[in-house]
Amino acid sequence: MVYLAGDNNLDANGVIDLKEMKKVGSTSDMNVIAQFDRAGAGLPTNRYFLQKGSSLDADAVESLGETNTGKPEFLLEFIQWGIEKYQAEHYMLILWNHGQGWDDTDIFAGKRVRGNRFLRTSRIRHAFFKTTVVNAAKMSAVGSKISRAILIDDDAKDFLDSVEMKRVLQDAKILLKRRIDILGMDACLMSMAEVGYQMRNSVHFTIGSEETEPLDGWPYDTILGHLSGNPGISPRDLSKIIVKKYIESYKGKGDAVTLSACDLMTSDKFANAMKAFSDVLTKGLSDNKTQTLIANARNRVQEYLVNDNIDLVHFCNLLKASAVPGAIANACDLVITAVKDKAGLVFSSGYNDASMKQSHGLAIYFPTRTVSPLYAQLDFVKKTGWGSFLKAYISVTRQ
Repeated sequence: MVYLAGDNNLDANGVIDLKEMKKVGSTSDMNVIAQFDRAGAGLPTNRYFLQKGSSLDADAVESLGETNTGKPEFLLEFIQWGIEKYQAEHYMLILWNHGQGWDDTDIFAGKRVRGNRFLRTSRIRHAFFKTTVVNAAKMSAVGSKISRAILIDDDAKDFLDSVEMKRVLQDAKILLKRRIDILGMDACLMSMAEVGYQMRNSVHFTIGSEETEPLDGWPYDTILGHLSGNPGISPRDLSKIIVKKYIESYKGKGDAVTLSACDLMTSDKFANAMKAFSDVLTKGLSDNKTQTLIANARNRVQEYLVNDNIDLVHFCNLLKASAVPGAIANACDLVITAVKDKAGLVFSSGYNDASMKQSHGLAIYFPTRTVSPLYAQLDFVKKTGWGSFLKAYISVTRQ
């Protein structure tokens, strides 16, 4: 089930990706369905049953008129339609659009009144929820090469935030009477601790990127080609294949990309490790030497287009290598194990380009100047106390 929020600068890419899916199309063992909200007045939102050899127009099975992909009910209705019309043993839902990790800042504030479109440039890449778009707008003004930000609808000036996403997926679980097998996010910056934890009770596996995604996004033809030839593949193994095919598709192209697959059934173990990590780091800030070691690790850690996002495992590795007190080193080991162990959160990850070499599959929010007031509403923050550590860290380092 592919939900394409294309009422923005990605409209043309949506058509390209649908045609990629049609190179394989549905088979007797696999249904490929999509909903595509297009950019521009008068263009309807269509639902498709995608088949090989037909025209895209011929694959349209329903027309919904104008929709707002930023409203939770439209996504839920698509999921319900897919479950009821195309029953299956396993379900993968792919959210296709701009993405910006957990960040729920309203990028359209002040723009709804003026009515102007946001980021109408072909050079923007794949991104999902919002900061990415703001940064990209600044960069595009000076002609920089950048990427796309989820479920952003330019026409409605709306988007789907992290809290809404959690509610939609909980409702989908009720409809399905079990978890969605795979949630794929063909969007930027979505492989974050905060994002996955919001979905922990409704989804088994997630696939997303720590870094931004190029406009080409996922290679749907090669992914579906593998699935059509191996319809009995497990959701876990399919997740690994998607990571592998995605990374392979960008080799030799000069794009810095990442992709990883996470098992949300391990979320409790991970959250417990992060709670211990947050507590011991906060306590360590009372010592000037430890403060410096933490700050040095933060200054050297793997970052992404949004500099407030860092690779969690790399941060732990840097701390351990800097001779931090034993309690912090032990807490680092707990986090690394919870993320990278055989039974850990991240079970498959990859990257292209040397600039991404310290990417281990899971990013986390770690600003150095101020903590967003929206951050405290997330389940991950309430469970782990990471927000309290961030505030304490910024307080001592800014002084």
